[in-house]
Amino acid sequence: MARGFNKAILMGNLARDPEVRYTTSKQAVAKLTVAVNRQWKNKDGEVQDQADFIPVVVWGSQAENCEKYLRKGSSVLVEGRIQVRNYEATTGERRWITEVVAQGVTFLGTRKESEGFSQDHEQDPAPRAGSLRDKGFGDEFVMDISEVDGVKDEGEDADIPF
Repeated sequence: MARGFNKAILMGNLARDPEVRYTTSKQAVAKLTVAVNRQWKNKDGEVQDQADFIPVVVWGSQAENCEKYLRKGSSVLVEGRIQVRNYEATTGERRWITEVVAQGVTFLGTRKESEGFSQDHEQDPAPRAGSLRDKGFGDEFVMDISEVDGVKDEGEDADIPF
């Protein structure tokens, strides 16, 4: 049998606060709903917008971190696999669920956005001079490479691995 490949990568915003529960063996499991926007032009050339709401399951300590630092509207990057499972409802009918089981969740929001979520979170340092936010672009850009620690913003091109 040929080896398969199942990889899902989502970037979007949380549609609601993370919901965390614990298994009988005390393992945390978080349920997230990631809203992913997409645009296209219809046959008349008008731009159409639509959001897909993708259910995501996160396990272990990462689930607890999601509960601690993420709220409705938080920007996230989720890497994982697609899972389809089924169960029998109380009415006796078979129900199917398709979801992404996260292998990694990257928090894309700024520390300033997270300050209200955790009291022990350190204060956000001032943004570096020359960042896109400093130049009047506001928060339109989820991540500004000039704000990443260790990256020098001296007008030189950065080596990008792709």
